[in-house]
Order: sequence, then structure tokens, then C-alpha cells
Amino acid sequence: MHEDAERCARAVRSKDSRFDGWFFTAVLTTGVYCRPSCPVAPPKVENMRFYPSAAAAQQAGFRACKRCRPDASPGSPLWSHRADAVAKAMRMIADGVVDRAGVPGLARALGYSVRQLERLLLAELGAGPLALARAQRAQTARLLVETTSLPMAEVAAASGFASVRAFNETVREVFALSPTDLRARRGPAPDTPGVLSLRLPFRAPLCPDNLFGHLAATGVPGVEEWRDGAYRRTLRLPHGHGVVSLSPRPDHVACRLSLSDLRDLSIAIARCRRLLDLDADPVAVDEQLGADPLLAPLVARAPGRRVPGTVDADEFAVRALLGQQVSTAAARTHAARLVRAVGDPVEDVGLTHLFPTPGALAELDPAVLAVPGSRRTAFRALVTALADGSLDLGVGADRDRARADLLALPGFGPWTVEVIAMRALGDPDAFIPTDLGIRIAARDLGLPGTPAALVRRARAWRPWRAYAVQHLWATGDHAVNRMPA
Repeated sequence: MHEDAERCARAVRSKDSRFDGWFFTAVLTTGVYCRPSCPVAPPKVENMRFYPSAAAAQQAGFRACKRCRPDASPGSPLWSHRADAVAKAMRMIADGVVDRAGVPGLARALGYSVRQLERLLLAELGAGPLALARAQRAQTARLLVETTSLPMAEVAAASGFASVRAFNETVREVFALSPTDLRARRGPAPDTPGVLSLRLPFRAPLCPDNLFGHLAATGVPGVEEWRDGAYRRTLRLPHGHGVVSLSPRPDHVACRLSLSDLRDLSIAIARCRRLLDLDADPVAVDEQLGADPLLAPLVARAPGRRVPGTVDADEFAVRALLGQQVSTAAARTHAARLVRAVGDPVEDVGLTHLFPTPGALAELDPAVLAVPGSRRTAFRALVTALADGSLDLGVGADRDRARADLLALPGFGPWTVEVIAMRALGDPDAFIPTDLGIRIAARDLGLPGTPAALVRRARAWRPWRAYAVQHLWATGDHAVNRMPA
């Protein structure tokens, strides 16, 4: 979009927050870059330059606006939903792959040479993987400076900087303030030591019902809970573990994080955003689905529905298998049994464990599960494939290959595979025409009742069929589509 200067300029003049994260506006006369909805008076068009990423604007010598904080805008929906190499790279950078494995590790995971990857990212984003990772480190640094009282040396290390000098130089370059000055602007000190209080932005509108209702209703005891108006869960992270509390607000999601290792901050935030689908473009989705006269009333009644995701794709695949042909309560019971058997304990008030790793589950005697023998066989095949890496469901996974690999496992049919594609792989076009709830909702709305006919009708909903599924599920008496009391 950044190449369409006229459209970008219109968005800036109208302060259209829908485009926050789609592109960034640099102002030649001030040397700052902003999000489109920046509250200051718009500059003259001839003084505007448009960039596809914050990293590209920083690399061009612009610093972040202190009013609109463009580095904290919602991420581009392209990186959440697209399946090409650039989108996979962006998801993997957000998940900390460059910090853990370097650019060569990122390139290997994507099947490219470092030079090819650099060329791809520069062509579309105006910045290479190192610059993109550096921009993420700068944002993490700002969050830690503003939300903790940690010494600056510890902030630098936790943000991923190789030295305090690099940390100081980057903060000054990006924010035009020293780390000390940045902290002085934050206001009162944090109220709870060890807990980070953050605001997760999103594009309005957002309908929280199916998001938080589903998470609360399907929560695994010990790993997840609903308490005091917030969804809480444990997180398994690259350097340690964490506990997160998420609660919806009118213009953001309140996020409280407790981490055993602060190097995991940006990764934890990225996973929470994927869990709640916060980088979606609800206006584009609703316009497409609302064009169908039979779906239009559903969209009008609950604009901004999101597709609940997951913080751990491997965990979700196991839970999807356990949930086959059983009630929500039974699925929770089966998962809780695994957690008690081989989950790693954590210290918290209310939560007790991390969900087990595939490796730990592969060593578990399937007899622990009170399920039919065929389900135990499927369970063993799934956790073994996840543990040995022959099945990849990570943020950089190829969705078509993952579908094929899942279907090749015993006990996996189209329903389970599409649920995993929707929730774990983040495919916005995943569709489940054979689901009983979908078929009943379709019949009641006057949509085709047979799966084949419904697939034909749903072609007009592409590439947002996963969002149509959420609207259709919400028409029934599903507790998972209502907010808890």
C-alpha cells in the first residue's frame, strides 16, 4: 500500500486508524515518522514519504513520533494471514528467530540463502532481517524502560542488544531520547514489581465475545483460567516461562505479564497477539462477508469478530485431537490429565503447570488417556511427529504441507485438520463445511445444507472463510461464543 502515495495521503489527512501498521508516514521537515492516525496536524503532501515498515523508516534516518508512538501500532494484517516467504519471515522475526538463530538460521528455516532472503525483504519492506529485528528490539527496550524499574544494563540485555552502547545508540536514534529521558516521561513507577502492564492495540471494531468466551470455556485446568474478568494462562517460552493475564478494553487489550526471563518479552507479546488475532483487518473482513445477504445480519450484529488462535501450535494440535467427538468438558478433562502427568510445574496463584512438550508426551504411556484405542494410536503418532520435527506447525510452517502431513497421520480427518489450520496455523480461509454446528447454522439461515453446496456458496467469502465460521458458530446456543460473567 505504501507505494500508492495518493491513498496513503488521504488516510493521513483523515487520521484513519484502520491503516495503522499498514504503512508509516515520514515527515521530511521534522525528521519523524508517524502512524496514519497521528493526532498532530497533517504535514503537506510534498513533505510526506511513505514506508512499509517502521524498520524502513528508521533505516532512512527518521525517528519515532513521541505523540503517536508508531512502533506500538498494530502489526500489518498481511504478516498474520499471508502464506508467502516474506509473511513467514515476519512471523518468525516476531517470534525471536533472528535473536536466537541469527539471519542464517532464519534463512535456513525458510529454505533460502541469506542473500535471497535479504533481497526479498528489502524489495517488499525496505529493510532486511537485521533491521527488522533491530526495530523489534527497540520496541522491547521502550516497553521495559517504561514499564519496569530495571537498571538500563539489564534492559539492554533483555531487549537483545549485544552491548549497553548499542542499546543507548539505538534508543537515541529511534526515539530521539536517551533511555533515562525515556523513563522520565513514563509517569508513576510500576505498581507491581515483576509484572509488566501493557496495552495491546488492535484495529477497531473488535468483538470480544467469541475470543474470551471460547478461551474461558475450553481452558485446561492448571494451564488456563478465567478470573476477575481476565483470561489467564501459562506460557512456555524460548528462555523460560511466563504467566499472562488478558482482558478486553474498549480501545485495547490489557495485558499483564510475569516472565521468568525478560528476553522473552517480545515473543510473549507476539504470541498473545496471535492468540487474540489482534492484527486482523476487521473492516476488510466484514465488508467481504457482509456482502452476502444471508451473512450480513450476523456481521452487523457482531462486527469485528476474530478467530481465536493459540500461543502454542503443538499444544493446540494435541488438544484438537483430544477434543474429537467428545464434549468440551471431556476434552478439558483429558488435557488436564496430561498436564498433571507430565506438565512442568509453575508457581502462581491459580495456575499450576505449563502444558507438556511433545517430547514429554511422546514418552507418556497412552494408557493414561481414557480414550478408545484408535485415539491412543493417533495421539502417539501426533506427538512423535511433533517431537521429531517431521510435522511442523510453527509460525513459519507451510500450511499446505502441514495439512498434508496431518492427513497422513492415523485418526486425522478433514475436520481436525481444518480446525488446526484455522487456530494453530492462522489460515484465515480455513473452512469446516462438515461440522454439525456449521451445517445447522447454515440451514437455519437459508444457506445450502450439504457440505459440497456450502463450499460452492462460500467461495464468495474467500479469503475470510474462517471468520465466517465464527459467525456461523455464534448463531447456535454455544457457551464458547459468550463472554463469561
